[in-house]
Amino acid sequence: MRTAQPLFRNSAHPTARRTAEAEMPVIIIVDDDEAVREALANLLESAGFDTLCFASTHDLLATKALDRPGCLILDVRMPGTSGLDLQAHLAESGTSKPIIFLTGHGDIPMTVQAMKAGAVDFLTKPARDQALLDAVAAAIKLDAARRRQALVVERNVERYETLTPREREVLANVVRGRVNKQIAFDLGISEVTVKLHRSNGMRKMEATTLAALLRSWETLPITANMA
Repeated sequence: MRTAQPLFRNSAHPTARRTAEAEMPVIIIVDDDEAVREALANLLESAGFDTLCFASTHDLLATKALDRPGCLILDVRMPGTSGLDLQAHLAESGTSKPIIFLTGHGDIPMTVQAMKAGAVDFLTKPARDQALLDAVAAAIKLDAARRRQALVVERNVERYETLTPREREVLANVVRGRVNKQIAFDLGISEVTVKLHRSNGMRKMEATTLAALLRSWETLPITANMA
């Protein structure tokens, strides 16, 4: 395993340096063959990527490496938990880390299973260098997009949680296309009160238009949308 050069020199505070390094994309390689791990790390680091290597999925799960941005390169067949097993485990735990499978024993059913479960690519050893680098670049791009979306969802949930129960009821009706008069009738309140709750709720959601509110509302968990 090799470590990428730090972004900060000695003048930077150690905490800032650790934070910056934690935000750098890292390619996590999991393969029980040390020679394969070394070769993959050499290739990826020569292309400017940071890497972490593990001999088993158990070793990986004992760390916090999955919290970092980036992607996984997994051997399908390994002693103990296989790469496919790890893919299923991550899906069940809600970890949407992009995965590239690399194997010398792949077959069509295995490939179909991996791709249906969301794998970015499935390459057979020995994979072409450029094919692997292209797959890694695509996986990092996908991870970055997912993380941006997760941040949007997190912010919208935080805004939603500032709403009062009545504001949630009113906005839930607004996004369903109900007009103020209908909402007032359904909730047994005046139209003026509906307008007040609607205005306050949109302000808290930081939505200046109905379209903006709809976009934010659609990112909320289903329980909020059913309010």
